[in-house]
Amino acid sequence: QVQVVESGGGLVQAGGSLRLACAASGATFSKYGMGWFRQAPGKEREFVAASNWNGNSIHYADSVKGRFTISRDNAKNTLYLQMSSLKPEDTAVYYCAAQRLNLAIAIATIESYDYWGQGTQVTVSS
Repeated sequence: QVQVVESGGGLVQAGGSLRLACAASGATFSKYGMGWFRQAPGKEREFVAASNWNGNSIHYADSVKGRFTISRDNAKNTLYLQMSSLKPEDTAVYYCAAQRLNLAIAIATIESYDYWGQGTQVTVSS
């Protein structure tokens, strides 16, 4: 029903920065809650950051708070994740997800999201 596509992953040294983008299809993007999740090899997928439908409610995982910034440009149907002060433990496949509900609060639970992108690899070297 909707399509989300991540881009911007790559290899970066520890302490460096990287910006991920998520392009979402559909004219109703501005009414979707959006989130970023990541999955490292051998680990479960985990929450990274989320934004409610209008961007006035933001939630970050404790592990990335102060280093990552989530933002959205509804006019361009695009979600961003600016990652700074990257650490080797940030290495993972990063996924963008969309939630159909236009809730007032950003949602961090994986099971609450309806649509997922294919993921983009982020590798942080020591």
